[in-house]
Amino acid sequence: MSLFITGTDTGVGKTYTAARLLHLLRASGASCAGMKPMCCGDRRDAELLLAAGSDGLTIDDVNPVWLKTPAAPLVGSLMEKVDIDIEHILAAFHSLQNRVEHVIVEGTGGWMVPIHRDYFVSDLAGAMKLPVLAVAHNRLGCLNHAVLTVQNILGRGLRCVGLVLNNAQETGGIAAVTNADILEKILDVPLLCELGENLTELPADWRFMLDSTIG
Repeated sequence: MSLFITGTDTGVGKTYTAARLLHLLRASGASCAGMKPMCCGDRRDAELLLAAGSDGLTIDDVNPVWLKTPAAPLVGSLMEKVDIDIEHILAAFHSLQNRVEHVIVEGTGGWMVPIHRDYFVSDLAGAMKLPVLAVAHNRLGCLNHAVLTVQNILGRGLRCVGLVLNNAQETGGIAAVTNADILEKILDVPLLCELGENLTELPADWRFMLDSTIG
């Protein structure tokens, strides 16, 4: 089983969600690897995914493209005068698939972040032929970003297997209090629970999602 995790924006908890999923998969006895196809700035996200996955992998296995510019991949590639080789990324992904049971791919930033002028994170998920899990942060603006992201995933003919609302228990305003209920009403994809630090095994809704993904 492989899965592509995207965000409704940057900083919404994609890495946290991916790392927690990897931890819980490992705890169940499965072999797994996280993948961050492109890091922009530091490599912290890739390091967290590497630590959460199975042993025997290197940072370059899970992060084949590292741009030092803390901006969108297109910006970094232009500033650093490098070409982002999509085939190299796909080869690294397929190599991981051959080594472990589960590959959890974390995209860069949001769903429509540009990699090339006419190629986006969404196109990479499509090239990997993966089902997509969207991650949002429970805050004002979440509804708009979540709906736009999920609708675009589905509009591209890809499977959106669910939406994770991070910090869903926040009570700092009317938006935070009501976002979860509204998202369940307006989206046709499952709203999955957060993978909190207190969990020792995958919750039932996640197990169902993963089983349906495999099927």
